[in-house]
Amino acid sequence: MTEQDAAPSCPLPREPDYSGVEVVELHPDPSPKDYREAMELANRVADEKLGEHMLLSWYDRDRDFESPQHASECHVDSAVPGYVDYGLYHGAKLKVDIEDGRFVFFYMPVEL
Repeated sequence: MTEQDAAPSCPLPREPDYSGVEVVELHPDPSPKDYREAMELANRVADEKLGEHMLLSWYDRDRDFESPQHASECHVDSAVPGYVDYGLYHGAKLKVDIEDGRFVFFYMPVEL
C-alpha cells in the first residue's frame, strides 16, 4: 500500500464553473451609493442582454448580505459562496459583477 492509497481522497476547492454564463464586470463612475442603485444598474444590463429576466441570487458586500438568505451557511469551508452556487445551479445565464464583487447579481432569462 502506498502513502497515496492510504490518504483520503478530497477534492481541492475549485473556482465555480461559469461555462454558459455571460459575465459582465462593471466599474461605473460615479460608484453606486448603495444596493438599490447597483441593482438598478444590473437590471438594465439584464434587460439589454436577456430581455425578460428573473433575478436568482445576489450579494451586497457593503452590508455582507446575500439572497437567498443564509445560502452560504452550507458553504462555510467552500471556495464557492452560496449565492454563486445557487445562481449557477438554478439556471443563471448572466452574472453582473459591480466593482470587483462589491455587488453581484445572477439572472436567468424568462422563457414563455
